[in-house]
Amino acid sequence: MTVPQNPSLDASDEVDTRQGMILYLEDLTVSFDGFKALDELCLYLREGELRCIIGPNGAGKTTMMDVISGKTRPDSGSAFFGIRHDLTQMSEHEIARVGIGRKFQKPTVFPGHTVFENLELALRGSRSLWHTLFAKLSGEQQDRIALGLDTVGLSDEAHLPAGQLSHGQKQWLEIGMLLAQDPKLLLVDEPVAGLSLSETERTAELLSSLAGTHTVVVVEHDMEFVRQIARTVTVLHEGRVLAEGPMEKIQADAKVISVYLGS
Repeated sequence: MTVPQNPSLDASDEVDTRQGMILYLEDLTVSFDGFKALDELCLYLREGELRCIIGPNGAGKTTMMDVISGKTRPDSGSAFFGIRHDLTQMSEHEIARVGIGRKFQKPTVFPGHTVFENLELALRGSRSLWHTLFAKLSGEQQDRIALGLDTVGLSDEAHLPAGQLSHGQKQWLEIGMLLAQDPKLLLVDEPVAGLSLSETERTAELLSSLAGTHTVVVVEHDMEFVRQIARTVTVLHEGRVLAEGPMEKIQADAKVISVYLGS
């Protein structure tokens, strides 16, 4: 599939898609000291879908996310966000501006600032804490923060320092901080590592609720969590797609059982 190159950095633009696809990864290859972390990987995501990515350690999951977010340049292949944004030619900052947000496994929040202030900083897109926090919020911005607090279930904790939140609440706050930037594609890395059962269930509800409005990609090792949220599952192995489909199909796939799920 040949996609025209015409990257625009106007974050207010809608992402042009072809046949409903928002992300195109084709023949991506990434090598590190002779090791192929990605080996002609092909992956396509539909706008608004929730996709789970699973696979053994070293399968290429993190490298794939690094390519999408601009942290790693592929040796060859193409990566397009919509039909206009060539991710291989864009910086991490430019990729964030056009609507791709990434949440890493370990939450990175401002512990000394309140939950509300963390969302305010994310909304303004500024790391200048004092200038940002002393500038007056517009009514629209206040409404967006209130909506974000409600979405991630932290309205009651709005004026608590983020450092006082539980691990799960910090995960939700960071998701809220990404949502404040209005990403169209949300990359989420191991969101339930270290969470309690109730926090895991709440995280499943949250990510499921975001699909449709956003395209959500979840990389996760917790198979019970994947079963809770899975719509389409992609299994990576040795830098390639080993299998793809609904969870029932993946669980019954002999190749997946052999290399990842076990007998």
